[in-house]
This record gives sequence, structure tokens and C-alpha cells, in this order.
Amino acid sequence: MTLEIRPAQPADAAQILAFIVELAEYERARHEVVASLEDIQRSLFADGAPARALICLRDGEPIGYAVYFFSYSTWLGRNGIYLEDLYVTPQQRGSGAGKQLLRHLAREACAHDCGRLEWSVLDWNEPAIRFYESIGASAQGEWIRYRMEGDTLRTFAEGE
Repeated sequence: MTLEIRPAQPADAAQILAFIVELAEYERARHEVVASLEDIQRSLFADGAPARALICLRDGEPIGYAVYFFSYSTWLGRNGIYLEDLYVTPQQRGSGAGKQLLRHLAREACAHDCGRLEWSVLDWNEPAIRFYESIGASAQGEWIRYRMEGDTLRTFAEGE
């Protein structure tokens, strides 16, 4: 069985959106997915798109994806890569596909002289946590992630 990882192409947009929905269902947050096919096409494939994606195929069939973007660390004075999504279909988990997706991103980070590769994981996702720790990643427990979105974001932006 042949595993291939390649940059996503515009023709992959519908498959990426389907994977996003599957990931959200796994993370018990399907109701939060509001992205449309047009959103995916614009944010991943338009000129100057802020994010990039990889598609993982086994024997030519899509089995997973990763979406990432370049970040910046003032402390390092260098870019990093932030991994927004990493997903492998349930039937293919444990096959090495996730590890190869992460290795592909690590190579891209090194090729671009990035100082780090970062991502977040839900605190209840023990299989993912065990996987990440098995490849040498470490949790950054001293940091708490904050978010503003929707009405809260708009209200704050419109305030004085």
C-alpha cells in the first residue's frame, strides 16, 4: 500500500471540507463548522491565501489532511508553523499516516528555517496526546489558550 503526501490542490477543496466536518464530529463540535466550499477555496487556494493544506493518500484515495500556516515568534525572531488541523480517517489511524503528515510539516518547518512547529489538542483526546508524546512533542501546560469569536469579537471590536 502506497502512502503519498502532497500539497492540496483546488480540486481537493470539497474533500478537505468533508474531512473538516468529520474532524469536527470526532471533536464533538460539528455544530461549530460554518465554513463553506467557497470559504475553503478562498482561504487555501486564492492568491495570497493565509493557510496551506496537505492531502494524504493511500493507494490514490484520500485518507487525511493537514491545514497549517506560518506564525511568528518574537522570542525566537523567526517564523514557525502552526498546525490548525491534522486528521486521518478512523480506518487509517495507526497506519503511520499521521506521523508522516507531521514529519512532512517538520521538514517544511526546517526548510523554511522555522523555530517551532506547534498545535493544540483537546485535553480529553488521550489517543492524540499519547501519539504526540510518542514522537517527542511536549505539552505547553503553562500557556492557556484564549479566544474571541462571533458576537463577542464584534462587540469588543466596536467598543471604545
